[in-house]
Amino acid sequence: MTASRTSHPNPRSARTPALRLGAVPALAVLAALTAGPAHAAPADGIRINEVVTTGDADDSIELYNKGTTPVDLSGWILKDDSSSSKYKISSGTTLAPGAFRAFDVRSSFGLGSSDEARLYLPDGSTLVDGFTWSKHSEPSWSRCADGTGTFKAAALTLGAPNDCGTGPGGGSTTPVAWPGGSSVSTADASNVFGEDLSALQQDGSVMWGAQNSGKLWRLVKNGSGGWRPDTTGGWSAGKSLRFPAGSGSPDSEGVTVTGAGASGGVYVASERNAASSGTSRLSVLRYDVSGTATTLTAGKEWNLTQDLPAVSSNLGLEAVTWVPDGYLTGAGFKDASTGAAYDPARYGAHTNGVFFVGLEGTGTIYGYVLADSGAYTRVAAFSSGMSAIMELQWEPRANRLWAVCDDTCSGRHRTLRVDASGAFAPSAVLNRPSGMSNLNNEGFAIAPAAECVAGSKPVYWSDDSNTSGHALRKGTVTC
Repeated sequence: MTASRTSHPNPRSARTPALRLGAVPALAVLAALTAGPAHAAPADGIRINEVVTTGDADDSIELYNKGTTPVDLSGWILKDDSSSSKYKISSGTTLAPGAFRAFDVRSSFGLGSSDEARLYLPDGSTLVDGFTWSKHSEPSWSRCADGTGTFKAAALTLGAPNDCGTGPGGGSTTPVAWPGGSSVSTADASNVFGEDLSALQQDGSVMWGAQNSGKLWRLVKNGSGGWRPDTTGGWSAGKSLRFPAGSGSPDSEGVTVTGAGASGGVYVASERNAASSGTSRLSVLRYDVSGTATTLTAGKEWNLTQDLPAVSSNLGLEAVTWVPDGYLTGAGFKDASTGAAYDPARYGAHTNGVFFVGLEGTGTIYGYVLADSGAYTRVAAFSSGMSAIMELQWEPRANRLWAVCDDTCSGRHRTLRVDASGAFAPSAVLNRPSGMSNLNNEGFAIAPAAECVAGSKPVYWSDDSNTSGHALRKGTVTC
């Protein structure tokens, strides 16, 4: 995402709600959920699970299937407190047992500070579920436990299990000081990259950088602890990226490699095609970087748009990283698609790992097995604990997943590990180094363990705003 953020107008009025769903208990902030009339048996498993009325992913209603069978939601209707407001769910929309699906209703109506979300069968009169509130979400009204409990203020987790253990902002760990040196220095020459350098991935002695303008950089060390563009192989000015068949220009926001390194391809996360910038295209693309051509065409695209919550086209896939199967199986990682322990053999040829992507507009992290065939399976969805996410990095020796936010969250970082339940959970919440200003850092890279000296190793940030003419900065972290 670029340094300038576009707000999405959505006028709201603190209107007085129309007819409510029965008597509303006198709670200070939140009205209780009330039962709707009798309806068809399959609908008994579908519940409104999360409502968002403010923020970058505002005016969204999430549904959850708490039942044991898939439910076809084709033609079902969402309304606010006005019966004239109708959002019709698209034909072919099915919700599997235990699955979540968020719907951005802004095209049909807005959700006010005192309002209601209601779900109807296709006849438009059979009420399935409803929820009433008297204050905007901060950032989310979430049902705890999923599908069965009452609503509470919580972190935003559209399309994923609700963060029921925390209040607004997410995370149960108190922020602590940066675990490394407090000082930060520039790591590039003046005005090399300009704005929009959005993601980093160190791969041995090479640093890969993704720029929003549909460009991939191959960087090498400059001899003074920083990085410069590789001047060989056609990389001097970076290489332009294209979708498969040479079309379009990916809005490249994230970059990673697998255990095979760049020889296995460089993977880029893109949130849209610059040729159609108003439309989300949430994809992971694989590029062969071995040639000398200055334009790279993706050899494979995994388009995840239909499997992810609808967000603004500039608030989509902002981050990607790869986590090896060996760690996941050893840690007892649970596959959300089966409810059982993750079994890599179930997915045939893939990459011997899972790709985790970050959806900026919700701060949610999703895990996918990307099959060599082009198929994909979502195996995880969990909150980063932050209102937005700009970078993900897997740190192999420490066996931890880093989630990074830019100046939106004061440069805060989180680390996560698989816990006893088999899900990724926060292990630490870290403030940015005290010597670094609150920059628009959208990229973060960690040096390999081989660079550890006297208990610390380098880390790097990319500043999307190119503050003071520098896009790269260097610090340290404890090994």
